[in-house]
Amino acid sequence: MSNFGKGVFFAVSAYLVWGFLPIYWRLLSAINPIHILGFRIIFSLLSVGLVLLIAGNRSWLKFYKNKKTRTGMIIASILVTFNWGLYIWAVTGGYTIEAALGYYINPLFSIAMGIIILKEKLRLMQIVSFSLAFIGVLILTILTGRLPWISLCLAITFAIYGFIKKTVNLSALESLGVETLLASPIGLFLLFIVFEGGQNVQNYITVLPISTIVILILSGVATSLPLYLFAKGARMLPLSTMGFIQFISPTLTFLTGLLIFRESFPVQNFIAFGFIWAAAIIYIASLKRVR
Repeated sequence: MSNFGKGVFFAVSAYLVWGFLPIYWRLLSAINPIHILGFRIIFSLLSVGLVLLIAGNRSWLKFYKNKKTRTGMIIASILVTFNWGLYIWAVTGGYTIEAALGYYINPLFSIAMGIIILKEKLRLMQIVSFSLAFIGVLILTILTGRLPWISLCLAITFAIYGFIKKTVNLSALESLGVETLLASPIGLFLLFIVFEGGQNVQNYITVLPISTIVILILSGVATSLPLYLFAKGARMLPLSTMGFIQFISPTLTFLTGLLIFRESFPVQNFIAFGFIWAAAIIYIASLKRVR
């Protein structure tokens, strides 16, 4: 198999896993989303840290020696913690479709950051893409009577997170190791929160079936595996190809919310999503032009 073929395999695999993760988190619906986030942070640190240590890679533990890396990773860890928590809450709370919308419009925020921060020039196709996405969000706001804040928060935090990651000289697994290491105090704190009705970590261990506990423990692998596959694919594929493949994930998430979770999605909402899907297609075409 050629490098291109391998790249497509790795990238598609990553986005397939990300696309079906809502089903994984829904299996943990008996657990409070805040506690799921705490477990996800801790188990991700354990799984990634173990892989890096077995590989003899200890350089990531010295991230603090470089001021730029240290500052960037602290901000990245805060952003990814918020993003993970909001996503888990959205999926387990019946807002899977709105979460999918966030990752459809995420690339547009990335372009916006390039324009604002890096002073990149906006091309005609990107102007059209922005305009269509803005119209789509505006229509959705009017139809639902509220701003899709879940979508916007997911898109903005992940766009800023992605931008910061590009400025840090660490591999995907190394950066995830540092992020979860920095977020581990937050993760531990979240695990000790007791919610109304006495819902706490001890209750989960004593009441939940073994299968659910195993799924919870594997949340670290579910987090790190697609990231590893993505990093492998990104090195082998051009930007335009990755730009196309990345929409597999929100599409699967959208279909999962619509067909499996049976979330409410009025027919008129397809008008808003039509504008957003058109924006996504034009965004892919703009990457092709850049290539």
